Amino acid sequence: MFEYKYTIDNKTKYRTVVHFLIFAGVATGLFVLFEGGYILAWFISIIVAVLALMALSIPRKVVVGEDGIDICCISDYTYIAYNEIASVRTVESSEMKFTIPIFAAAGFFGYYGCYLNLRGMDFVKIYASKWSGFVEITDIYEDKYYISCDDEREMVERVLERVSLRPEDNE
Repeated sequence: MFEYKYTIDNKTKYRTVVHFLIFAGVATGLFVLFEGGYILAWFISIIVAVLALMALSIPRKVVVGEDGIDICCISDYTYIAYNEIASVRTVESSEMKFTIPIFAAAGFFGYYGCYLNLRGMDFVKIYASKWSGFVEITDIYEDKYYISCDDEREMVERVLERVSLRPEDNE
């Protein structure tokens, strides 16, 4: 079993601070413009709810285990069994230029959620603490998962080693 913990880089920390500053600026603007009131209360309620939902989906670690890959978030858990993996490869940074968030966090304590890859016009699920070092895992259902880690080549080797040991390959 190998564990890859997510570590947030400085760029992601700065983006998180910018998110908080924008939220605080809008709240301050609404306070000054409407002198408080229900619009400010609605805005704060919505922002707190969205931030709570986003915080529960922040990726924490990836575990390459005996039977599959576990992607652990604060409250979300994704499991990809080795017998469901069709391909695994590293992703170059240039490929990520054409990936945009659809229902996702883009820099708020990381990058996670559903993104659209404009090159292939397909949806991908991204679990990343930084916008580099991606590993693409495609399952037999053609779902794509992009996972960031510090040593993506090692992760690909470990997953390929496990995928090649599948029982149906030995028959």
